[in-house]
Amino acid sequence: MTKPKLLITRKLRPQVEARAARDYDVVFNADDRQFDRDELIAACRSVDAVLPCHSEHFSADVIADLGPQLKIIANHSVGTDHVDLAAATSAGLVVTNTPDVLSDATAEIAMLCMLGAARRGAEGDAMVRSGQWNFWSPAFMVGRQVTAKRFGVLGMGRVGQVTAQRARGFGMEIHYHNRRRLPEHLEQGAIYHETVEGLLACSDVLSLHCPSSAQNVGIINERTLSLLPDRAILVNTARGALVDEAALIDALTSGKLFAAGLDVFQTEPGGNPDLGALPNTFLLPHIGSATEETRDAMGFRALDNLDAYFNGEDPKDRVA
Repeated sequence: MTKPKLLITRKLRPQVEARAARDYDVVFNADDRQFDRDELIAACRSVDAVLPCHSEHFSADVIADLGPQLKIIANHSVGTDHVDLAAATSAGLVVTNTPDVLSDATAEIAMLCMLGAARRGAEGDAMVRSGQWNFWSPAFMVGRQVTAKRFGVLGMGRVGQVTAQRARGFGMEIHYHNRRRLPEHLEQGAIYHETVEGLLACSDVLSLHCPSSAQNVGIINERTLSLLPDRAILVNTARGALVDEAALIDALTSGKLFAAGLDVFQTEPGGNPDLGALPNTFLLPHIGSATEETRDAMGFRALDNLDAYFNGEDPKDRVA
């Protein structure tokens, strides 16, 4: 029987690629180079399925040009903001994602961003590496302690819940806002706020875990940053579009915020050089899910969804 033809847009883990090659007629991206719009469309026109990452954008105009052969977009990501789900549905495309499997890894990065920002990790690392560490006193490199502080979670989904659990290990008091209040057994004592504004006022550390839906784009802006306690810390491991970076820079420069720990940016790859120029930022290149275990699990989950579809079943993680 002829194997379905599958496009894998980026370099995946060896075990994932081996399984894909066993079960599908795979078109690999040998150079691991991001496709531009026209290249993506051309590559998708000759395959039955595509396994993309968040770096490939399936906007409505792209989907309109994909052609009739493509049947399923099996994302190697939990976020689906790079796919116009309404357009995909209208075009008869099935879309899946990879939930559940990256919560632990992303929560670890959120803790790293929090601690790196609070304890001036980037400054200290640069000082030692450059040979400029030639002084010490009790007033040297003083940061903020997070133990027993209030930890605000904006978006208490799977990743937000795991991140909150990690923060409890520092004795932090958990506050959160979500579209719907969680059941008591999932709250685990976390304090629910009906509004974003209510959460911000109680967040010594604010960690973002909401999707970058239309209503959430720019949710962290000049107005909302002003509602945080003075010298608060912002952590973002969700999506760069959630934050107005110009307003964030102003808040960091003025001292309104003590620091920010960021794994995501409005422009990726690349980030924001103006944020990189500030001493009170701790910045990572969107590596929230970048562990061996999680990338294996994400790849296998995407393949599980493809297997289900081509076996005539409804994929477990179908979002469109």
